[in-house]
Amino acid sequence: MPDSLPVHLNRTDIHSLEVPKEFDATGSFDVQLHNHGEALHVHLHLDDSLSSVASLDATNHHVRAETDRLVRVTVDGDGPVRGKLKVVTGYGAETRYIDIFIPEGGTENEPVIVDDDLSKPQPKPATESEPGLQDLPLGPVLAAGGFTVLIAGLITLVLTGNVLLTVGAVLAVTILVGLLSVAVRLP
Repeated sequence: MPDSLPVHLNRTDIHSLEVPKEFDATGSFDVQLHNHGEALHVHLHLDDSLSSVASLDATNHHVRAETDRLVRVTVDGDGPVRGKLKVVTGYGAETRYIDIFIPEGGTENEPVIVDDDLSKPQPKPATESEPGLQDLPLGPVLAAGGFTVLIAGLITLVLTGNVLLTVGAVLAVTILVGLLSVAVRLP
């Protein structure tokens, strides 16, 4: 059985159609539109019984002059089904019907294409973690540290009234904030 259904367009006259009377499909197949003349539009339609097991991506097709065009009929159901494929040119000027037969198990002969990439182990996705202090830019971290040192110095000065003790507290807090910002930046 052929895997494509030949349809000849414009071979004898403008908008002329030459189609086989019937076609046996063992699965999905191509309608091969052979245009022997000027550009034209072709309309394809599956009747109700065929459309219960098969489908077309699009029904209207522009076929350029002197070219061929393939239109895929995807069989995704199971037969046996007998129906008609309607082929129309010239916006209804010419119409032909092709009897299509899809036997029982019509989709069993479809090849299954497996991509080679599926046989390779897939990488594990990186786990998303909450952003931490190390993700902050250095400027805001240092500004927060400087503000902390200033507040610590003012509190010490107010509570003790001793300038020497205040300078020592500010120095200690500054060293502590600096060590923390370096520790945060280490991987």
